[in-house]
Amino acid sequence: MAYDSKFQSPELDELFDGILTLRDREDCYRFFEDICTVNEIRAISQRLQVAKLLYNKKTYSEIEKLTKASTATISRINKCITYGADGYRRVLDRLDEQENGKKE
Repeated sequence: MAYDSKFQSPELDELFDGILTLRDREDCYRFFEDICTVNEIRAISQRLQVAKLLYNKKTYSEIEKLTKASTATISRINKCITYGADGYRRVLDRLDEQENGKKE
C-alpha cells in the first residue's frame, strides 16, 4: 500500500529520489553538508535520538538531559510517534536490524 503524504509534490519527489541515490555515509555527509545548515543537520539528528529514547521508554527529563532537546521538541516528536506517519519507527527498526546483523 502506497503512503499518501499531504506534503507530496514533484519537488519533494525529486529531493527524496536524490536522497535515495546516496550510496554511503560519505555521500550523506557531502550532500547534507551542502543542502542543510549545520544547525539543521544537528536538529534532525537530535530528533532521531529523541525518538529512539522515547521508543526505549525514557522519560522526558531523561531525554532532555541526554539530548539537550527542549520539552517542546520532545513533545512534538512524541506526537509524531503517536499520531504520525510511522516514519521514525520504520527508520529505527531498520537501524536496529542493521545493528543486529539482520536483513529486511
